[in-house]
Amino acid sequence: MVKEKKKKEEKPKKKDFRAFLKKRAPIYLAIIAMFVIFAIPELTKGDLQSSFPELTSEEKQVLDMLMKYNGPNDSGLTVMDAISGKISEEYPNEKIYDHRKTVVDLAVLKLNDEEYNIVLNFESYKGELNYDWNVDKNLGKITSNNQDSKHIIDLVDFYD
Repeated sequence: MVKEKKKKEEKPKKKDFRAFLKKRAPIYLAIIAMFVIFAIPELTKGDLQSSFPELTSEEKQVLDMLMKYNGPNDSGLTVMDAISGKISEEYPNEKIYDHRKTVVDLAVLKLNDEEYNIVLNFESYKGELNYDWNVDKNLGKITSNNQDSKHIIDLVDFYD
């Protein structure tokens, strides 16, 4: 009879696991809450490029040609960096891409076999930034169609 009692006592009880979880549940919930509050927003951080719509492969190629343009001297500053910098100047210390009134509108239009028109409109609660370029795919030539886009190209061209 003594052996039978020892065998019964050796089996772990299911209530021990529940007690273990009950003791530590607040700690686990706090860790999960901290992850949700701090880590997920940083992982899903918005930027200009992630705000662009889906494009065809040819449109992506032309857009990349424009956004990666870094001037005649390969200055290091690209059009994408210049536009992002301009937006950061206008909205310092804000997550402007997550704001509900922020709209990034991009249109890539084919003018002829070699030339495309790219229009980028950034609209937020403070105002608008409108950029308009023509890109010659074969020559790699970029021309500005308005003052804001000309300023961005000049900034990239003359960046030291």
